[in-house]
Amino acid sequence: MKICKKCTIEKESDDFYKGHATCKKCYIEKVKNHQLENYEHYREYDKNRANLPHRVEARAKYQQTEEGKESLRKSKKKWQESNVIKRSAQIILGNAIRSGKINKQDICSICSKTGKIHGHHDNYAFPLSVRWLCPKCHTDWHKNNKPINGE
Repeated sequence: MKICKKCTIEKESDDFYKGHATCKKCYIEKVKNHQLENYEHYREYDKNRANLPHRVEARAKYQQTEEGKESLRKSKKKWQESNVIKRSAQIILGNAIRSGKINKQDICSICSKTGKIHGHHDNYAFPLSVRWLCPKCHTDWHKNNKPINGE
């Protein structure tokens, strides 16, 4: 038996990490609080870590496996179920483009690049009102802005 220095409760030795004076529960709480207090630091750290070449390569390799493809299908389905308004706006826009009601632009409205262009919704309540952005400008927009509704 050992007494935790944080919560001062006597607990079994298995409830402590080796060499720590606080119990696992208190230690986990301390780590979570530290991460919340330093959110931007950890966000940047995780982003940089995820973009390391060996991690990018491993993700690409995993996505080619059956397990990776199934995982991707599940995550897409989960996103669609939890983002009904956004998904509805995407479907309405796609149908309008296919039927010819809206012409999909082939140039970015910010940087004038051509190629793959996304229809970006500023407000999901107006699914046919979009701005046409290249992937880079679209990503930059989301980094710097929040949509009016749906998020």
